[in-house]
Amino acid sequence: MKRCLELAKKGLGTTYPNPLVGSVIVYNNKIIGEGWHLKAGQPHAEVNALKCVTDVSLLKDATIYVNLEPCNHFGKTPPCSNLIIENGIKNVIIGSTDTNPKVTGSGIKKIREAGCNVIEGVLKDQCDELNKRYFSFYNNKRPFITLKWAQTIDGFIAPLKNSRKEKEPVWITNNFSRQLVHKWRSQEQVILVGTQTVIDDNPSLTTRNWNVNSPIRVVIDKSLKISNEANVLNGKVKTIILTEKKIKNRKNIYYETIDLTENSTIQICDILYRYKIQSMIIEGGSKTLQSFIDSNLWDEAKVFTGTSTFGEGIRAPKLTGTLISEEKIKDDLLQIFKNKFL
Repeated sequence: MKRCLELAKKGLGTTYPNPLVGSVIVYNNKIIGEGWHLKAGQPHAEVNALKCVTDVSLLKDATIYVNLEPCNHFGKTPPCSNLIIENGIKNVIIGSTDTNPKVTGSGIKKIREAGCNVIEGVLKDQCDELNKRYFSFYNNKRPFITLKWAQTIDGFIAPLKNSRKEKEPVWITNNFSRQLVHKWRSQEQVILVGTQTVIDDNPSLTTRNWNVNSPIRVVIDKSLKISNEANVLNGKVKTIILTEKKIKNRKNIYYETIDLTENSTIQICDILYRYKIQSMIIEGGSKTLQSFIDSNLWDEAKVFTGTSTFGEGIRAPKLTGTLISEEKIKDDLLQIFKNKFL
């Protein structure tokens, strides 16, 4: 099962809206086939694992491991539960049960009814953690939400406006930390920022330092104050603007009307759920981040502390969470927190 998880992780960022799945086929304590799901619409992990088996006569005495319950519905590919049965595999080891209403135990039921020996819940916690985005979408009806910010040693997220050069970002972290952030962006479906972040920094919100597909950009712009020349409105990446104004969509730019005076974070989650978004990383500014913290609508927070001090400026968000890891990225400190109230 550990090997299944290693394989499944290779699909992080490319399988949406599908889950991360790896599969291993074992005969006589030896792996004879393995695979993972690469991209939605392409073969599932079990299919790819079976393709690697050179002697199919071994399958009747083999065991297949999969970190998520085999699917039991026709989508862009046939059900993997059928495939297991058709290939005569009698032993099936599963990590997580799929909570997608199209599956929800029906894959396991079909395999058992076909006479297969099924063992569930192997390394369940690790398997559930791997697909935390997928499970949040189906269980919580919202995306998995990651907060990210960088702060100075004295606790500021940005300097005062009058102390910065116009349109020039002020970097708190080093190049290695910033590249890591671009990697994180590539793993999530959506990146969200507020109006002031765009006005102050004119960010692209892409993965240009990681060289893979960029996430959908979501920008809160209550009164449509952002200039049409801003990078986020260049149409190069699908972008959703959340605004109180009514305006027609244009090429790759989608406008969603929202009431930002009440329960705005819930409304944002509802809109993204409607777009079938499973994960979101929020990169600021402080007001936007704090609004999700105060609403208890966050799952993880990734916080960098650089080596600089500002003395004065915009304070970093205040968060109460459970520290799950910390590491040094050269001179920067990276701490990752989980929401202790979920």
